Amino acid sequence: ECANELRFAASGDSDIDSCQVPENGVLEVPISINADVEVNNHTSVARKRKYKLETIEPGSMNVISAKYESLDYDVCENNLLLEEDRTKGYKFVVKKNLSRWLIFLLIGTLTAFIACIIDIGIEELSEIKFKTLKKYVDRCVEENCLYIPFLIWVVTNIVPVALGSALVAYIEPTAAGSGIPQVKCYLNGVKVPRVVRIKTLFVKVVGVICSVVGGLAVGKVRNLRIFKYFREDHEKRDFVSGGAAAGVAAAFGAPVGGVLFSLEEGASFWNQSLTWRIFFASIVSTFTLNIVLSTYHGHPGELSYAGLLNFGKFDNISYELFELPIFVLMGVIGGLLGSIFNHINYKLTVFRMRNITKKWMSVLEAMIVAAISATLGFLMIYFLNDCKPLGQDPTTNPIQMFCGDGEYNAVAAIWFQTPEASVRSLFHDPPGSHKSRFSWCVFCLLLFAVLLDVWTESLFPSSTWVDPGKYALVGAAAQLGGVVRMTISLTVIMIEATGNITFGLPLMLTLIMAKWIGDFFNEGLYDIHIQLSGVPLLPWEPPPLSYNIYASEIMSHPVFTFNSVEYVGYIVDVLKSETYNGFPGDTGDMKRTFRGIILRSQLIVLIKNKIFNESSDIWNIKQITIKMFRDEYPRYPNIKDVNVTNIERSYTIDLRPFMNPSPYTVQHSASLPRVFRLFRALGLRHLAVVNDTNEVIGIVTRKDLARYRIWRHRGQMGMEELVISEKV
Repeated sequence: ECANELRFAASGDSDIDSCQVPENGVLEVPISINADVEVNNHTSVARKRKYKLETIEPGSMNVISAKYESLDYDVCENNLLLEEDRTKGYKFVVKKNLSRWLIFLLIGTLTAFIACIIDIGIEELSEIKFKTLKKYVDRCVEENCLYIPFLIWVVTNIVPVALGSALVAYIEPTAAGSGIPQVKCYLNGVKVPRVVRIKTLFVKVVGVICSVVGGLAVGKVRNLRIFKYFREDHEKRDFVSGGAAAGVAAAFGAPVGGVLFSLEEGASFWNQSLTWRIFFASIVSTFTLNIVLSTYHGHPGELSYAGLLNFGKFDNISYELFELPIFVLMGVIGGLLGSIFNHINYKLTVFRMRNITKKWMSVLEAMIVAAISATLGFLMIYFLNDCKPLGQDPTTNPIQMFCGDGEYNAVAAIWFQTPEASVRSLFHDPPGSHKSRFSWCVFCLLLFAVLLDVWTESLFPSSTWVDPGKYALVGAAAQLGGVVRMTISLTVIMIEATGNITFGLPLMLTLIMAKWIGDFFNEGLYDIHIQLSGVPLLPWEPPPLSYNIYASEIMSHPVFTFNSVEYVGYIVDVLKSETYNGFPGDTGDMKRTFRGIILRSQLIVLIKNKIFNESSDIWNIKQITIKMFRDEYPRYPNIKDVNVTNIERSYTIDLRPFMNPSPYTVQHSASLPRVFRLFRALGLRHLAVVNDTNEVIGIVTRKDLARYRIWRHRGQMGMEELVISEKV
């Protein structure tokens, strides 16, 4: 038998031909039409598939990128793992559980320390910036040289933004954005490249500090992730869940909200023990950050700084029964504005993907936005003469501008402080603090707050139930809910961040209505960006009305299979010619009975360590254990970097001790919903499809399921089949 002979468990054309990129930059990608698969006792014949060409431009939302793979969340129960379990015993189990708790303790602690670095860095740099601006504004108002503080403002915006954007563009592009879509994909089971690297964390931290100091419309809230994890995807994914929850807890001082965020935003696997450990990490993160920031602000032991984004206390906030319809109306408005915002954001993102294609262009774009931010702020301060008596100023750097002696400019007070302090001022300033309705409206729009508080205050100036801060809080929640479409976790986060549990019902009504109205028009902001990235995200439920789609139509085929004892040369040739990450193993006889699945990484490690039958006298001494595979995780070597001599190509490898002998399988007649639920609930990477004689005829992967997507728009819905492309 020739070592290089290609043996298929199914024959036919591949799903996607290689894409050619023409000179105009537009991809021509074939769309596969499901082939009918005839299943016999020993063979499976795939009829030739039909293709049609469709033009795909950057920014298309009906394409799945072939570069994303699933995490190996399912434990490979091979002989090495079983041997480890037999030798370690229950003492090892207890020690491993204690190690998990220790790691979650480290996650919470280190997340809090990184959050403190971000907050203190922003506070100190912003203080230097605004003190300098105040000095030159106060001097130049009298000397008629206001262009000098304007230029200083522009420069102090551009320089940090240029630094942060250059780090992202040239050092680590994965650090771009909030990081929440990437974490959501990771919790869903997608292996997002470079998302949990130390370099990504460093660039993210520096980028957040530079962006906020540079005046960009961003916040300090980022998913702060530090890992000291076990060397396998199963444990690593659980630690990511804890890191996401600890990051939200540190940002808002909301440990329960952090846990619910991690659950609501995509963790496809959850159990009771994981819930306790994640909650523990969130508590540790909040407590540690509280201690550090309280000490930094000169109040050690007071513990009054629970999170980075502190909305302040709403002690006397209350609501009447007749206000509930008003809150529902605010939710409707928030859903409408959120869907409009998401649509505009989608259009701008597509424009940027198609036109801003160079790294220097991304840096220049961020610098221009920073300059525009400074220009708008200066113009508002110059033209809006909203004067208040000194002593009521919400900032440590009051600007007199054109106000009289003993007064300060209220608009400048809002601009000359950190975004967090500005939001807190808008929430808690007493009625009448901002006489200029124009300035109030503009600033509320900039902060995505709602304007109903201004409207109610003007209509009912003497009513006790009219509280601008209350309506600003609900309006901000409605706008945020209309953008991100979160309900439970956002409600709890707002309750914990404001310290008022009695306001839970209005917030929940508002957020539910905002989500319903927003979902009527488009997807949430995070889902839009995930679709633009082509990530094969699996939703919570399978597509409805899809029981007539069978596993034989979903699966990828033909399938490369290996014999239980296989030639090294054949394995090397297949690994070099194909990019598949899992290969079925069979008996090697005429029946081709399915024996298990072995991963690409396992095969490469075996070949690298020369675990050949013909050289057993050498590697038997090494006492092969599962540690050999864990030591290579997560950066497994490339097969092209593994040297195999011509003599070694004729050697054989016994794959049976290393493959998973009991992987999950489905019959070729299984429906799409059944396959979907099994795949998602168990966090699988490969699901073998077998025929009536237990012969593998195909493999179901994440992309095979994700390409069946449900679309909803304006009350209508349907299912579309997406394209899988390697060029996205």
